[in-house]
Order: sequence, then structure tokens, then C-alpha cells
Amino acid sequence: MESEFSGTELTTVFARIHGMLLSRESATSAVEQLAEVAQDVVDSAIGAGASLINDQGYTMSTGTTDAVAEAGDTLQYELGEGPCLSAWATESLQRVDDTATETRWPAWCAGVLPLGVRSAMSAPMLYKGHCIGALKVYTTTADGFTAADERRLSLLAAAAATLLGAAQTSEAPHQLSQALRTALTDRQAVDVATGIVMERRGLEQHHARVALLEASRAQGRPLLEIARSVLAGSPDAEF
Repeated sequence: MESEFSGTELTTVFARIHGMLLSRESATSAVEQLAEVAQDVVDSAIGAGASLINDQGYTMSTGTTDAVAEAGDTLQYELGEGPCLSAWATESLQRVDDTATETRWPAWCAGVLPLGVRSAMSAPMLYKGHCIGALKVYTTTADGFTAADERRLSLLAAAAATLLGAAQTSEAPHQLSQALRTALTDRQAVDVATGIVMERRGLEQHHARVALLEASRAQGRPLLEIARSVLAGSPDAEF
């Protein structure tokens, strides 16, 4: 069994993020630095990203180390699914051992597989019991992460959350609402609603899912509520 973090590892991780300027104006710079540190902390990572996300699901600041990581992150936000969003929604680490066989986020996996991404991992950044964002790393090999990698990324996320959370000028909680949290985990209702939107509007699956997500944000309603209105609504219902 792999050992827990040593004092040296703890010191190294904290040293890498010490001295970051964490004012609201430098949030973008901070997440860019965090992405770089995340890639360095996880030896097998070929790319990494860091995102600050508010309680409505909007990314306030995001940073990536390379084009592949940027594409992987962007695809998650467009589709409304993926390990980063789930880490944020569930406030727990999410790990994909192989995008070729992963079934939790089929659309996202199908999108990143051609980019060469085979493994992915994301850790939530929790501050005072609220999730303010997530760190994520990517590899080009299946089963690319170890238990030690999980601990390193989780430790970095915890330390980063403390620094970033303390720098916020508002004490408003950056936590996913319970309704939206439920919506993101209720795959069946959303999938069926996606199929209805595909048929009704003549859209591909990806664009139908984006339409639901955009409606959720525009109306300030949970995704599951939007999906259920589609399931029960009339053909001309707005969603």
C-alpha cells in the first residue's frame, strides 16, 4: 500500500502555491498558476486545468496548461457533463481510468478521446464547506493515475481553496444548489429530455444538451427542472 504524504511532500505542495496574488483582479493569474502546479504535482499528467465556479454553474475564472486541457475543459462546460463538473457538484474527487470505456459521461469521453485523452481526474476546491471550483489533470494513457496522485491533487485543491476562498470579497457561498446538484446526477431524466429536444428541433445530441443547459442558466432554473418540463410540456413549450 502506498504511504501517506510525507512532511516533505506537504511542504513542497504548499511552497508551490505560496506567494500567489489572490485578489479578485488576479484570479485569472492564480488559476493559471494552479493549473501549472497541478500538472507538476501529478507526474503522469500531460495537461491540467483549474476553474473557479460560482453557485449558478458559471466559470468565473479558468486556466489551462495547453490546448488539449483547454479543449477538454471547454467541452465539459458546453456539454454540461464531465469529471470536473461532477467533482464540483458532488464535492468529491472524480477519476476516469479510461475514456474509451467510461460510461458516466459518454458525450464528454467521446469528445476528448480523439484528442488523445485516456485518463482524467478532478478534485473539488472546498472552502468552509462550499465548493468554489475544481482542479483537473489529463493523461494520454489508460489507468494513468495512482492513489498517491489522488492524494496529491486533493491536497493541492484543499490548499488552493483556502487561499482563493480567503481572497473572495464576498462571503456568499460558492456552492451548487441542491436542486442543480440533483439534476446533474439524475442522468435518466436529462437523457430522455435530450432525446426529445433532438427530435423536436432536429439537433444532434451535443447541441440538444447544450440547449437544455443554456435554458437552465438563462431561466435560473435547475437542469432537472428544465428536463422535467420538457418531458411533461407541450410541443411549443419554451425550454
